[in-house]
Formats: sequence, C-alpha cells, structure tokens
Amino acid sequence: MLILEAQQLQKTYRTAKQTFTAVQSVSLQIAAGEVLAFLGPNGAGKTTTIKMIAGLVLPDRGMVSIAGRNPHRDTSALRSIGAVLEGNRNVYWRLTPEENLEYFGVLRGLSQRVARQRSQDLLERFGLVDKRRSLVQTLSRGMQQKLAIAVALIHDPLLLLLDEPTLGLDVEATQSVKRLVREIAAEGRAILLTTHQLDIAEELSDRVAIIDQGQIAIEAATPDLIRQFSDAAYLITLEQPLDEVRSSKLAALGGQVADQQVILPDPSVLYTVLDILRPLPIRQMGQTQSSLSDIFLRLVQSNRT
Repeated sequence: MLILEAQQLQKTYRTAKQTFTAVQSVSLQIAAGEVLAFLGPNGAGKTTTIKMIAGLVLPDRGMVSIAGRNPHRDTSALRSIGAVLEGNRNVYWRLTPEENLEYFGVLRGLSQRVARQRSQDLLERFGLVDKRRSLVQTLSRGMQQKLAIAVALIHDPLLLLLDEPTLGLDVEATQSVKRLVREIAAEGRAILLTTHQLDIAEELSDRVAIIDQGQIAIEAATPDLIRQFSDAAYLITLEQPLDEVRSSKLAALGGQVADQQVILPDPSVLYTVLDILRPLPIRQMGQTQSSLSDIFLRLVQSNRT
C-alpha cells in the first residue's frame, strides 16, 4: 500500500531580479513499512520538496497524495503526517516530556483522555518514564531526540518525516534511535529520511532517492544501487607486507599492491594470484563494494561536469 505518492512536483521562486527553479519534475513514492532515504547536497531541492509533501509549500505543478488525500486540498491529510525536524525545534524545552506529549496530542486532534493514555504508552516504549516530569532542557540530547520522535507519533501518523534524526548524538543514543526507526517502519509506517550521515542512510533505508539541482538523479533499492555502482575487483589483505618478487609478479597481472593489500581489477586472474601468494597468510579477501557515500559523491560530481 502506497502511503506517499508525489508526482511531477515543480516549484519556481521569482524575485524582481531573477527566477529560480528549486524543484523540477520530482516524483517519489513510499509504501507502508518502507524507509526512503532522500539525499542531496545543500541547495539541491530537498527542503522545498519536503515542504510541498508536508503541505507547507504549494507546488506550481504536480500532485501530492498521502494515504489517498491531497494535503493541499484536504487538510485532514495533514493528520497522517508526523515530523522530526533538524535541531531542537520539535518540543518545548520548558515543559516536561509528559506535558509535551499531552499538549501536542490535543493540538493534533486527540481528546485529553486519549492524549494522556498515548503519552504514557510512548513514554514507556521510549524509555522516558523516569524522566517524564523533568524539564526537557535538562535531558540529554539523545533523550530529547527520542522525545521528539515520540511527539511525532502521538497522533499515530502513517507518514513520518525524519530530518537528521541522529545528528549530534553519541554512539549509544544513535543506536537507540536507529532501533526505533526500524521498529516504527516495521509497524507499517512510511518513513522519509533525510540526512547527511550517509552511513546511517545506507543502514536504515530500503530505497534511496538522490536529488541534485532540483531533479532526481537516481532512485533505486539501496542494495541494488550499491551493487550497480560496485565493481568486480577483489581486495586481498595479507598478514604481512609483500616482498618485491611477489609484488612484481602481481603488478604484471594488473594487480595494485599497497603495503599489505592487493587490489585485482580483473577477477579472472584470482587463482593465479593466490598461487603467487601461497603460502603467505591471508587475513581477508572479498569483492570491493562502493558505499552510499561513494555513490553520492560520484553522482553529484558527475552532474557538476
């Protein structure tokens, strides 16, 4: 089931001196239970696209549908959206977690009784019960972020917009937030994730869409995208540096030798290389694989040339 469907979105900003097209023909889809990493350099059109999806900016052309409703024509569609923005703009610092959850629950249409019940459920789920009556400004950054996600879920939205959910968190808090994101998706919610931490995007996403200069440069399932941009080279890591004789033989076969590593662009010579290396102990061997960071940089740089 598709939760988010954005088709051919376009937005142009005009001033007295110039016209600037921020987003051009952008289409995105996210199904229930799916995490889409929406990536791009600064100024690529991410924020404008997200604002159009959230009903904050009216597109010049195109359509947004959230669970079958257009947020620009039917404001009830906005009740299907929860959002966690970058930074600390998601909750009131001088209120407690309990007060924040109940306040935002009522603000988003829940009765006082239902808001209170959901608040207690979320406090328990997110490990915030012991801090429920502490002022938010006294909480750790990780706890504040977990509270922000809880607030975004208080009205049980189908679509969750997460902007830099792990930025500035320590390792333990990052792991906790990543676990929560996986659990939330597993419940059947659609998640639109934006982050500059591409290792986080690679780990959490089912699909990736990269936007650059207002247009989608590529969109694919995350494993397929990585496979597409990875080559067939082999990387062999040895327990000790190679001697000159073996290094020369490997170089003649096209191998690249650096200290204790050998890179083979041509996998057909693998067994010949292993014969040359025998009986040296091999620590690790496998095909090289591009990371999402490698792919992102390659795509963005190719668009600049």
